[in-house]
Amino acid sequence: MLWITILFIALALLILGMIYMTWAVGKFSFIQKASKGKKARRRLFSFGIVALVFALFTVTLSLVNAVIILLHLVIFRILYGFIFAIIKKVRKKDYKVYWQAWFALVTCIIYLAVGFYLCKHVWVTRYELLTAKDLGGLRVAMFADSHLGTTFDGKKLGEYLEDMMAESPDIIVIPGDMIDDGTSREDMIECCRVLGSVKPKYGVWFAYGNHDRGYYRDEDSSFTNEEFVSEMEKNGVHILCDEVELIDDRFYLIGRDDKSNSSRTTIGDLTKDLDQSKYMLVLDHQPNDYDNEAAAKADLVLSGHTHGGQMLPVTFLGEYIGANDRTYGYERKQDTDFIVTSGISDWAILFKTGTKSEYVIIDIK
Repeated sequence: MLWITILFIALALLILGMIYMTWAVGKFSFIQKASKGKKARRRLFSFGIVALVFALFTVTLSLVNAVIILLHLVIFRILYGFIFAIIKKVRKKDYKVYWQAWFALVTCIIYLAVGFYLCKHVWVTRYELLTAKDLGGLRVAMFADSHLGTTFDGKKLGEYLEDMMAESPDIIVIPGDMIDDGTSREDMIECCRVLGSVKPKYGVWFAYGNHDRGYYRDEDSSFTNEEFVSEMEKNGVHILCDEVELIDDRFYLIGRDDKSNSSRTTIGDLTKDLDQSKYMLVLDHQPNDYDNEAAAKADLVLSGHTHGGQMLPVTFLGEYIGANDRTYGYERKQDTDFIVTSGISDWAILFKTGTKSEYVIIDIK
């Protein structure tokens, strides 16, 4: 729901942004010369340039990313317009060069280039947790929100899994959004294959996110949820959907269905008959049931979904409107540890600012 709201806001901003950039581009001297002093011609020329560049980014990247680029250009142009207006007032002299636009363009290029790198490059983030329960030590590798096909394919996922296995994890867990509507059948099959090729001590486990079952499927690359489940099971990957598994008589792994399923089992019902002396690790894609999970005495809850806030300045919007209990990182509530990952990739948007792509290594001692 949060991302749908953001997209609707972005659509309104796109219209305003196109109008603003048409005005801003029209102030370039070469546009003014070409229009020969005629306002209608100047607006037509400037709108044509804005529309052409926007179309170019739409074709080469995507509509969503073209909107992101346009909005950042608008923001930086407004910012530098304000700065240079102050400078002009102080120096009491105008500029012959349209510095506001050039500074905005260069800043936008650098800023989004960094954001592209933060999205495409994958870091490892480490946590160390303590428990009074007789767990005997456990190393967990976690990744979420791969949205396979957005920034990497199934083959590249295999390389990231090799990096995770180099950390010698006891278990690999995936709390949702491994695939989405843009994932091809080939990538889905390859993803399941590479997940089955790694052999941590306690296996690979998956819980659903809001995108995994798909909102729509492209006819040329469609696959059903049943086919996805079949490929996962064929490769030995365990799916937990409102289910509990006791592993090695040491700890419980609890996989919740995504919150988008309003009829999912409550965490209290999932844990009520469990041995409270054993460690309880919960996979819950959306981090927004903290109070109930803490009341159920879960020991650790792992989530994704937020993408670490994705981009400034919307980073903490999910928390402000109550959609998420946390945007990123570690939090302890009562006796329960919570970790939210920023995700190993992205949905549609190829930029991350104020956050980065990652997989997570958790040592529980």
